[in-house]
Amino acid sequence: MPPELDRVLRDYERAWRTRDLAALVSLFTSDGWVLQSGRAPVRGHEALTAAYRGQGGADLKLRALSYASADSIAFIIGGYRYGTATTDMGKFTLTLRRAAGGKWMIFSDMDNGNSRTP
Repeated sequence: MPPELDRVLRDYERAWRTRDLAALVSLFTSDGWVLQSGRAPVRGHEALTAAYRGQGGADLKLRALSYASADSIAFIIGGYRYGTATTDMGKFTLTLRRAAGGKWMIFSDMDNGNSRTP
């Protein structure tokens, strides 16, 4: 994966691990979306801040399964796990946007777990 896309994953991991809410939300476009499993979709930095408040702190590991980019749009499909786990506990899709000459920003983040809930 190109370093500029991988940077998004590593910055996300770091912000999550350190519970740096401002850093996490700053990875998103101002009109970005979060679509978490079992929760209503939220959009925009204020709503993302509220959605992520109280989350994080764990040693999140993100890995890309597939990606593509063209001009100002990209996506990453991947899996996630925590700590020393050797298998993914869930999966995610990130859609990314980039302003001309700018860095990749998350437009949407959708994730869900791999286990079935009763």
